[in-house]
Amino acid sequence: MRVVVVGAGIVGVTSAYELAAQGHEVTVLERRAGVAAEASFANAGVIAPGYVTPWAAPGMPWKVLRQLLGRHAAVRFDGLGPLTHLPWLVRWWLACRPRVYAGNRAAMIRLAQFSRDRLLELTRQLGLDYEQQPGYLVLLRGARELSAAQRTLKLLGELGVVHELVDAERCRRIEPGLHADAPLAGGIHLAQDGVGNCRQFAQLIKAEAQRLGARFRFDTDVTSVQPGKPAVVQTAAGARLEADAVVVCAGVHANRLLAPHGLKLPLAPVYGYSITAPLAQRDDPLPVGPRAALMDERFKVAISRLGQRVRVAGSAELGGGIARMNPAPLTTLYKVLDDWFPGAAVVHEAQQWKGARPMLPDGPPVLGASGLPGLWLNLGHGSSGWMLACGSARVLAELIGGRAAPIDLASLDLARLR
Repeated sequence: MRVVVVGAGIVGVTSAYELAAQGHEVTVLERRAGVAAEASFANAGVIAPGYVTPWAAPGMPWKVLRQLLGRHAAVRFDGLGPLTHLPWLVRWWLACRPRVYAGNRAAMIRLAQFSRDRLLELTRQLGLDYEQQPGYLVLLRGARELSAAQRTLKLLGELGVVHELVDAERCRRIEPGLHADAPLAGGIHLAQDGVGNCRQFAQLIKAEAQRLGARFRFDTDVTSVQPGKPAVVQTAAGARLEADAVVVCAGVHANRLLAPHGLKLPLAPVYGYSITAPLAQRDDPLPVGPRAALMDERFKVAISRLGQRVRVAGSAELGGGIARMNPAPLTTLYKVLDDWFPGAAVVHEAQQWKGARPMLPDGPPVLGASGLPGLWLNLGHGSSGWMLACGSARVLAELIGGRAAPIDLASLDLARLR
């Protein structure tokens, strides 16, 4: 089959690889100059299926309201911008009901576990090196976080996720670079989870897709998609491509292609921030910076080691725009880095980044047929795109090839949003 993939973020490039691996003639169209150039560019890199969860959860609306005026809030509204997303917020609020949340979380965990297995399989088969390191440690600063963690521990046990509740001393043995004077009540250690460089993986899997015959066209903006047999894709440069299947992986830009055909998804850009800095060189017997991946549970900020760099990522900001770099979430990222690893990074050389996560209000992505001839969807992964990409791509390739999905697609297909 002739397949056109629109978008070359981590979801699009993995989709291209899986389709090419099944013998399809694949063309990828990307408006940027390379792969993983937007939401996939500088994410936390954490690979932890047990911590993939919908943002729409019971009690979350009140948590958000309590935090709104906090200096280091994990969730922020930028000015009056969220008013333009009021219908999305209403759907998010309704999705926080326990029964809805339970179904959505189960769907995301199911996809995340399948995706992690596929990622590891590709890593072994293809011999990929993308700065991956095993180990994920959730840091619990005080008694409040330790008490709240009991629910998480119960859920991890029910899911069969290998984990261990450890005390402060054990945390510092797992991550010897942690600041000795930082308040620490304990942690949750997930030895089988870890971290990897999403953008580097995307570049490697692009090369593997090209080896299988996939073609990538960069600096190519898609202006329209016309469903049909064949489907037709038009670009801003006037090119016209016919395809047996078009896979839309365009993130927050997807609706401008879908809405003209009566298919407008409740997608909203929820902005995340990160800073990436080289690790300092110093004569010190203790390790500099983290060994692998950590999460500060109080501030919902991840700290990851990527080669000789450290990345600190977090925040969920609704409203505003991609061009406005809000100093408040960046202040939180620098604070968390300094709390746990003071002096470990060359902060004056830090790269600051803001990305638009394409998020659906209830949490899971939408994956599969669009209901329109020749048009397929792989969209709405939110902050979990890196964790869910490999599994989503494999599922989609199986469906396009006319085979059964390798996992249950309940709460992952388009039907739930209608």
